[in-house]
Amino acid sequence: MTPQTSVQMIGLDTNVLVRFLVQDDVAQAKAAQDLIATFTEAEPGFICREVLVELVWVLERAYALPRKDIALALDGLLEARELLIEAADRAAIAVDRYRKGGPGFADQLIALAGQGAGCQATVTFDRKAAGLPGMALLDAVSDH
Repeated sequence: MTPQTSVQMIGLDTNVLVRFLVQDDVAQAKAAQDLIATFTEAEPGFICREVLVELVWVLERAYALPRKDIALALDGLLEARELLIEAADRAAIAVDRYRKGGPGFADQLIALAGQGAGCQATVTFDRKAAGLPGMALLDAVSDH
């Protein structure tokens, strides 16, 4: 779904979603919850792909949450009719793949974005990411 220009949307930054999901700062969590409660299907909040990537990174690194818990949180965001997620169809596929293990969420989204853009392949030096559909290993050749 693409944001409509006639709808006045509010975009959400990563830190707002972290406070909403983790509830580790009472005042900020309440502010985030109060704001998100104002969103409707007709006037949704907006979450871009970059925020999703950052959100996963923060939940993994700063909060040491397991993939299954992070995937559940992402599922909840994707299912919320009051939120408009950029490239939601690809994000849902990435969440499903992320949940199952292997390369990280960002790598999943990168592979899917390349496929969506019609790329023959997205090349990487990351051997783990190269195993994803749509990704290919770029062998580094050194003449030294």
